[in-house]
Amino acid sequence: MIRLLKPRRGAVQTITPDNGSEFADHVAVAKAVTTATYFCDPYCSGQRGTNENTDGLIRQYFS
Repeated sequence: MIRLLKPRRGAVQTITPDNGSEFADHVAVAKAVTTATYFCDPYCSGQRGTNENTDGLIRQYFS
């Protein structure tokens, strides 16, 4: 997976993932794309505004 992320170096400024277990290897991902990783406070989806808005639009499209 990390090899796939290396071409993305410089394209990503920051990463703000959910607090779920699927991001347990966030350190390796951040190193691969050379970016900072921030986590939101629990139950504060507003801290991930663009992502939450996009997720909502995708859900609406497929519903």
